[in-house]
Amino acid sequence: MNVDDASADVAAALDAVGGAVVADRSFLETVAVGLLARGHVLLQDVPGTGKTLTARSLTRALGLEFSRIQFTPDLLPADVVGTHVFDEAEREFEFQAGPVFGNVVLADEINRAPPKTQSALLEAMEEGQVTVDGETHRLPDPFFVVATQNPIEQEGTFELPEAQLDRFTVKAAVGYPDVDGEREILRRRAGRETRAPTVDPVLSVEEVRDLQRVPEGVRVEDDVLDYVAAVARATREDRRVEVGVSPRGTQRLFETARAYAVVAGREYVTPDDVKRVARPVLAHRLVLTPDAAVSGTAKSEVVESVLSDVPVPTLA
Repeated sequence: MNVDDASADVAAALDAVGGAVVADRSFLETVAVGLLARGHVLLQDVPGTGKTLTARSLTRALGLEFSRIQFTPDLLPADVVGTHVFDEAEREFEFQAGPVFGNVVLADEINRAPPKTQSALLEAMEEGQVTVDGETHRLPDPFFVVATQNPIEQEGTFELPEAQLDRFTVKAAVGYPDVDGEREILRRRAGRETRAPTVDPVLSVEEVRDLQRVPEGVRVEDDVLDYVAAVARATREDRRVEVGVSPRGTQRLFETARAYAVVAGREYVTPDDVKRVARPVLAHRLVLTPDAAVSGTAKSEVVESVLSDVPVPTLA
């Protein structure tokens, strides 16, 4: 599959999702970039904005298998990854897979589960496998986690540890629709009997695998590589930041820039591609100093400041 075909397939899938979810196109592209980069997405927004619908619709459009895990304070790691169950007939223990065994796994309200349960996803998100009782089980390919959390309700929640946040390739918010968008939601609801809209498959599992291979062939010039590294390093030098972007975060910025180039239909990465993905890729990875946090500094402000300060290479 070449870049033009991949770009057309992504556009077709996003058009299908847009038929069910009233959301800004750039938001849908950000989610698609996370998938193309073989990463995972954290959606943080208030209830009712379409986070779950986005995950379901994207799964359906891509022809993938959907699995949902409702995170609660009493959820156990075995409830996520699975456990061994004794088979009376065979007189032996057999592995019973948990809901994490899906192509697209919705970790709904992930911050409502305790850290021990959240950590059950770490190996799955990083290595595409889970280890239960010493046995390693491969997860389906592709494997894509879409996690959601509510930013306004903190009672009964557990803050995601930095190691967990670093596993999410991008963090995005659906946002409220504008006046026309809200009117469109009502118009669509009036035109169907069911509460939730449906999406027809556009791609297949094998085509999604092919899509994820395309960014690996996208060209990145040395000047752009230096720019990616400079942006990441600058976050560590900002006086408002206690812990800057890790080397893993630098790699994710590189990977998502290539993925965005594919979405844009180009075989090469430009500095603008890096700028486009920098905020959703880097902001959630920063740890602000206590003074910056108290003063209300937003992590996205730090990223924007870094992008303004780091010299942009001029491509020939």
